[in-house]
Amino acid sequence: MKQPPMGSIPSPDSAGKSSRRDLLKAAAAVAVTAPLFVPGSALGKNGSVAPSERIIAGGIGIGNRGTDDLRAMLPDADVQFVAICDARKQRREAVKQMADNQYGNQDCKMYSDIREFLATRTDIDAVLIATGDRWHALAATWAMRSGKDVYSEKPSCMTIAEGQAVVETAARYKRIYQTGTQRLSEPNHVFCIEMARQGRLGKVHTAYAHIAPWDAAVMETKWRPGEPEPAKDVVDWDAWLGPCPWRPYHSAYVAGAWRGQYDFHTSCIGEWGAHTFAQAQAGIDCLDTSPVHYQYVNNPTGDTMVTTFANGVKMILSRDDGGKSYWHGSCGERFDGPEGWCGAADGYSRPDVSKPSLLADFKKIVGDYMDRTGRPMSHMRDFLNCVKSRRLTVANPEVMYRSMTTVHAANICMWLKRDMKFDPVKAEFINDPEANRFRSRAMREPYVF
Repeated sequence: MKQPPMGSIPSPDSAGKSSRRDLLKAAAAVAVTAPLFVPGSALGKNGSVAPSERIIAGGIGIGNRGTDDLRAMLPDADVQFVAICDARKQRREAVKQMADNQYGNQDCKMYSDIREFLATRTDIDAVLIATGDRWHALAATWAMRSGKDVYSEKPSCMTIAEGQAVVETAARYKRIYQTGTQRLSEPNHVFCIEMARQGRLGKVHTAYAHIAPWDAAVMETKWRPGEPEPAKDVVDWDAWLGPCPWRPYHSAYVAGAWRGQYDFHTSCIGEWGAHTFAQAQAGIDCLDTSPVHYQYVNNPTGDTMVTTFANGVKMILSRDDGGKSYWHGSCGERFDGPEGWCGAADGYSRPDVSKPSLLADFKKIVGDYMDRTGRPMSHMRDFLNCVKSRRLTVANPEVMYRSMTTVHAANICMWLKRDMKFDPVKAEFINDPEANRFRSRAMREPYVF
């Protein structure tokens, strides 16, 4: 019988017989002699990223703000977004479509139950959490316990106790965590923070932090009248509520009217203060603490409240009412010192300063910051870099906890209508049991830490 060419598999003879031994020998020859083909994408060539270097990501509760975050994540070659978990079918499908369109496939999986999602998707390295405020801290702690790193939108905790739980969980499980205070990674804000920190304004004596110019510090506690619940697959109302007290379903809550509600929100102070308090505290080197004194102001919003840190520096809450005009954009911070002032907010081409000469070193100051810290001017990229390097993010759990403690303490001051003294080391109000009861809230089973 004619011997088959080297590297081929013999065909049966005219009788239809070919020994199993001959077949195995020929197959082995193919394995030895045939060249091994590995796609360049598997090796990280041609601009691609090897699978071993990719961050496998998923999302929890991706709404309007979360969509912006996802747009910042999807184009990165070292990220593969593979799954979305949301209590709302409409949002699950919308996020799946975004991911599938990005990758040109139909691979993004959908989940409605966060517990199933976290337990079964052991392949996921990191999750983007952009639920409503009520879920941020709980989803983050559950995700970190399941071995996932977390990028959580703000306000990242509803109470001081929730903030502590996030800090403790990240430390215990050695997880990377970034809160979505993205202005800590934007040039105009970084410049103002560095101007204050480096003493270029002289010794800063006052910082101003923008609070939202809508709603009030005292929030609504009445329920909307109930409506028929949609099918669980359309909106899982129990899961949507999560740790909050049960109340009847109303479509307005799901559409975004949960803001201004005590059970769901952190008031006008938290809406923007979750950003701006961290920005202001960064400039006065107080990211590891909170103010020790809160001065009650007799208005509905907390506008002009003076908070004072242990080092004597004041941070003033400003709604920008009354023609003060500290900013002409949103979510601003400003620093005042004896040599001048500097401030920034959204929409600025360059920061506002008391004299033009203060802007002379803009590029150098931002560049030096990036060189010194290794931080990019991209909040999402900072998170992804830290997932790989395992270094602390710029808006790490401690930064979130301290700035959000300031939010909560200011709210409590407004709710109880009196000045308050606070011990940031013990995380408690001094000689004020009534205020201390607001440091935590009951959580509804099974949505507990």
